[in-house]
Amino acid sequence: MAGYKPVAIQTYPILGEKITQDTLYWNNYKTPVQIKEFGAVSKVDFSPQPPYNYAVTASSRIHIYGRYSQEPIKTFSRFKDTAYCATFRQDGRLLVAGSEDGGVQLFDISGRAPLRQFEGHTKAVHTVDFTADKYHVVSGADDYTVKLWDIPNSKEILTFKEHSDYVRCGCASKLNPDLFITGSYDHTVKMFDARTNTSVLSVEHGQPVESVLLFPSGGLLVSAGGRYVKVWDMLKGGQLLVSLKNHHKTVTCLCLSSSGQRLLSGSLDRKVKVYSTTSYKVVHSFDYAASILSLALAHEDETIVVGMTNGILSVKHRKSEAKKESLPRRRRPAYRTFIKGKNYMKQRDDILINRPAKKHLELYDRDLKHFRISKALDRVLDPTCTTKTPEITVSIIKELNRRGVLANALAGRDEKEISHVLNFLIRHLSQPRFAPVLINAAEIIIDIYLPVIGQSPVVDKKFLLLQGLVEKEIDYQRELLETLGMMDMLFATMRRKEGTSVLEHTSDGFPENKKIES
Repeated sequence: MAGYKPVAIQTYPILGEKITQDTLYWNNYKTPVQIKEFGAVSKVDFSPQPPYNYAVTASSRIHIYGRYSQEPIKTFSRFKDTAYCATFRQDGRLLVAGSEDGGVQLFDISGRAPLRQFEGHTKAVHTVDFTADKYHVVSGADDYTVKLWDIPNSKEILTFKEHSDYVRCGCASKLNPDLFITGSYDHTVKMFDARTNTSVLSVEHGQPVESVLLFPSGGLLVSAGGRYVKVWDMLKGGQLLVSLKNHHKTVTCLCLSSSGQRLLSGSLDRKVKVYSTTSYKVVHSFDYAASILSLALAHEDETIVVGMTNGILSVKHRKSEAKKESLPRRRRPAYRTFIKGKNYMKQRDDILINRPAKKHLELYDRDLKHFRISKALDRVLDPTCTTKTPEITVSIIKELNRRGVLANALAGRDEKEISHVLNFLIRHLSQPRFAPVLINAAEIIIDIYLPVIGQSPVVDKKFLLLQGLVEKEIDYQRELLETLGMMDMLFATMRRKEGTSVLEHTSDGFPENKKIES
């Protein structure tokens, strides 16, 4: 028994999993903090200045949260009806909000009562933003109009009536105080110039536009509506650069990372997609529990906030770099300890003896060494092992099958023990890397426990589910073999030679090999 060889744990690479720099970067967030709001979270906006607080618009209230606080540090609730949007000014001191009654209100962050009230829209205001000069506000509403307001005088400067449906999104240029963009349910995105009193550019999105985003340079415009995210080149007169269709439902919000190298989109399919702004390919994806209405990123991407239809606000903070703890300095051996025997010269008759390193067997290897096969299987079916290292469980099952004792290890189990086995098989049977080993184990279990089916409702339910999975997996394997046979026939046909060689006798009597074209 001294020559027992431990079980070799095979590595089963996860198919399709590819670790990239984006995967490491966007996975480096802590467990999300969930905050319950009073209604669907329609808008989230971060202050561009420290301490980078963010405004959350939900129901008839606007809450201001500190970046790391779970309770609002300030609440604006003086609205006659539902508030739909709120945006910080560039200096972070003022906040402009639009509500369902058609009002546009301007708030000072340090106060509670509105500083200014702009009245002119007749229906709900869904988009507001400050222009680049900080002294004007742009608003768009369901009355099909876009208005430009003067903050010092609290007056309306311009009104644009070029949209033929609800204006649901918009943004102002960060460079030019006279340019701003709006998107409407009439499927168009328009750029307006305050100096011309009319739109200077219009592009057709093809779907009701839910969100627009202008790159900081002003050269690229992104529009979202339906299942599409489209990128337009503004310097080429609104030429379509790329149309992305990576969501399964309507895209509701857009956001740009701090570096401008990544574009984020949120959708009603409960996913946030991250695109590269160079290749416009999806480099990462986040999953959420409900449909997404709003999305925002903090400075340096330190915090990502997502608002959902069920009123839940999901806040993820980036993990801080681990600081090395200073351990108490231990007293080290004296210098003479290290140089002891350094200059010793090996003599002719000396024999060098190396002390072999002692190898410790794992607990399941000890059980296998002493032929405790059922106990070895029980150890690797522990939930801790099956969750973290399912490869070990599969390797032990494979080893028991190789020894021909897998049926003995699986037999004679009570309801609790067989439930552990069935749970593991149901969870991992459909994975291609484990399927060859686990299908055999599932067939053995079905043969052993089929006669006693009906004695436990819990086991019966899992047993029937396992049986269905095995049949489904076998059908998949059969279809794959049929497909492989078809491909072999196609490859054989492609390799067929174009001509056939035959032997013919020449005039001098010697045979000659000639090719006849088919």
